Amino acid sequence: METSLNTEVDARVWPKEGESRVPFWVYTDPELYQRELDLFFYGRSWNYVALECEIPEKGSFKRSWIGERQVVVVRGENDEVHIWENRCAHRGARLCWKNKGKEESFTCPYHQWNFALDGKLQGVPLKRGVLKKGGMPPDFDNANHGLTRLQVHVENGTIWASFHPEPPSFADYSGAQVMTHIHRHFPGRKLKLLGYNRQLIPSNWKLYFENLKDPYHATLLHSFLITFGLWRADTQSESLPAVSGHSLMVSRNVGKKKTDVNEDFARFKGALELHDTDTVTPISEFSDGQVVAITHFPSVVIHQQANTFGMRHIIPKGIDSFELEWTFFGYEDDSDEMTRLRVRHANLYGPAGFVAMEDGEVLAESQNGAHHADAFSAVLEMGGRDIQPQDHMVTEVLIRAFYKYYREAMGL
Repeated sequence: METSLNTEVDARVWPKEGESRVPFWVYTDPELYQRELDLFFYGRSWNYVALECEIPEKGSFKRSWIGERQVVVVRGENDEVHIWENRCAHRGARLCWKNKGKEESFTCPYHQWNFALDGKLQGVPLKRGVLKKGGMPPDFDNANHGLTRLQVHVENGTIWASFHPEPPSFADYSGAQVMTHIHRHFPGRKLKLLGYNRQLIPSNWKLYFENLKDPYHATLLHSFLITFGLWRADTQSESLPAVSGHSLMVSRNVGKKKTDVNEDFARFKGALELHDTDTVTPISEFSDGQVVAITHFPSVVIHQQANTFGMRHIIPKGIDSFELEWTFFGYEDDSDEMTRLRVRHANLYGPAGFVAMEDGEVLAESQNGAHHADAFSAVLEMGGRDIQPQDHMVTEVLIRAFYKYYREAMGL
């Protein structure tokens, strides 16, 4: 990736220990944050923006985000997907004010410039003036004043976009290992939208990416996961670094049982019982019995837990805030019972989820701790100091691997 160097940022010095340390200024430096946006979100990368099932027919649209820039994903003619920046080519006003809907075209509320579904300018009111006075110059050409259109890639029902005119192929950017697991979640079956959760978390966006690359914390923080065996330190698992800052966490559900490993954990609640066990009782749907979480840098975490599937879209809102949009889905050919379970298992996640609510709290406190701590660093030595794949959960290897990529890309 190309870098846009900044003198003050370049003066930053990473700790001599390398990737086993992360200086707290990476979460608080506004100039570093702007470089991240330009490089990772607006550069030669692929960002998740939507699922195809969210825009099922011609004229269907969804408003989405890449970094801090708002985009609109639209289904056009011949089933084609178009993505353009939500900014009028005339004076910069937002065209689309709804999260979702269906339109024949898009008209700016300010001066009524009208754009086709693919972002091309169709009409300009008073273009020829009134009574031969005013109007646009004779050589004004609508073709030169369309919306900013992005590169689009559709992968088995998922939709990705890039601001860069010549991004790498999606397969190369994702890497073979991650592509294999994307196709596991998205095997070509038509998707069915189940619902959304949204929350605003007062922390730097990278802290959330770290959180989903950190199986170690999940074995300690989340009582619900530990107690009911959805995620525990003694679970069979793999932590697999991948290209471009991506990673995979693969595990297997061991069920609710006390073992020598977990019985001393303060958050193992042996007496905790549920009146309705549906939330922690999945139906087997993969022959390998695996549970997989994919962090696809920089914009999304793709999770499978129990029978719930979700896209966790990470939307930066400044140096110390980000929005997290959870999109839950299943398959069109799911049975009614499977759909019911997918919705029930979604209660694990979101701002009030049995599990995810705890992450929001600790990330906010981590951000608070990073302020006024430029001389200090986080320690990432659990599981060693290297970045090789590991076959257990008691590790921070995926975070170390991520910061190796981050440092190289950012020139730090």
